[in-house]
Amino acid sequence: MRKFIGAILTLVVLVSCKEEKVVVNDELVKVETIEKPPITHFGFNLDHFNVVHDTVRRGDSFGELMLKNKVDYPKIAAISEKFKDTFDVRKIMVGKPYTILKSKDTSEIAEIFIYQNDKINYTVVDLRDSVKAYKSKKKVKLVEREIGGVIDHSLSMSIDTLGVDYNLTFALSDIYAWTIDFGRLDKGDRFKVVFDERYINDTIYAGIGAVKAAYFEHKGKTIYAFPYMSDATNNILEYFDQDANNLRSTFLRAPVKFQYRLSSRYNLKRRIAYYGYKVRPHKGTDFAAPIGTPIVATADGTVTESTRRGGNGKYVKIRHNDTYSTQYLHMKAQNVKRGDFVRQGDVIGWIGMTGNTGGPHVCYRFWKYGRQVDPLREELPAAEPIADSLRTDYLSHIQPLRDQLDCIELIEPTPELEETLITYNQ
Repeated sequence: MRKFIGAILTLVVLVSCKEEKVVVNDELVKVETIEKPPITHFGFNLDHFNVVHDTVRRGDSFGELMLKNKVDYPKIAAISEKFKDTFDVRKIMVGKPYTILKSKDTSEIAEIFIYQNDKINYTVVDLRDSVKAYKSKKKVKLVEREIGGVIDHSLSMSIDTLGVDYNLTFALSDIYAWTIDFGRLDKGDRFKVVFDERYINDTIYAGIGAVKAAYFEHKGKTIYAFPYMSDATNNILEYFDQDANNLRSTFLRAPVKFQYRLSSRYNLKRRIAYYGYKVRPHKGTDFAAPIGTPIVATADGTVTESTRRGGNGKYVKIRHNDTYSTQYLHMKAQNVKRGDFVRQGDVIGWIGMTGNTGGPHVCYRFWKYGRQVDPLREELPAAEPIADSLRTDYLSHIQPLRDQLDCIELIEPTPELEETLITYNQ
């Protein structure tokens, strides 16, 4: 009987945090119990609302969603007109999750609308009293991870077999874009990376974070990469190698970031099937890739042409300075207009087949002092190395990171992995 009464007391303690009075063996006993913690999400106590979780469906609009949930039209209009920079109601996307917090009374009017931009960032539209909108983000935990591998087919497939987010491939291709041609890697090339992975609530994976250090061995040449704040005034973070040389060049090696094939080089004596195999100088370099692949500006500059003309199809031309200009032909569509200033790596259009072309590619043309030249044979100027005043600090800063990279074990391809890759490639 005593055990039974003890169990009852234990249960009561777990239910709430108020002081309860219980009669045990004809005696009045005070029992202090614990309340259940409130359920909070996006900074709101969900116990105070009726909660609806859903996703944007085809045909949905912000206005219609709000009207269905009894929000007055003036409030909808206020959000649409006053908070365009924070929440552009015209740009809600199909498939994006949202949460509506409704009043708990019988009216069930929507009081809060939360639009999830991605796994981490979200936008809150507060419809109570005077409406307002603001952006926020979930708390993210960074977990450091190390990997090392050997190229057997491609960098993306090697990273995939290590169970790592595919976006790490793009991060590495950005870091080494000026020094390594990722479309022409060799079997046996080696890589090591130290990077962060992001997690929400310790368990929900939310993508890769910063690359803290990297190592790549290509054609027998070893290139380390370390991020360093070389310009604290302008908050500029760049990647430098083991000798404090900037890995960035004034020009990217290719106008396509990753998935491409060098299908035709600059050749003044090339014979082209389209013209009956007659000699027609080819003063461009062709990078073949699937239709819709982004084309990027290889250097900072101003767009001087964005139009369609004859065999060039849709194209963009950029003036970088008094010395260099570049042109990008056969686009599916342009993403810039004449007069726009673009930064290196900005998407200026997409791979297409407009004009005279036998397949999807971008013909990349390169001018130096007004004369077309082969960009793959040009000695292009490199970015400035670290200032002498920062060199000692930089070398000291990277030493533990370099030691960490050197200790990472390389995972060699195995017969089982080879079979997996062959199946994957098919």
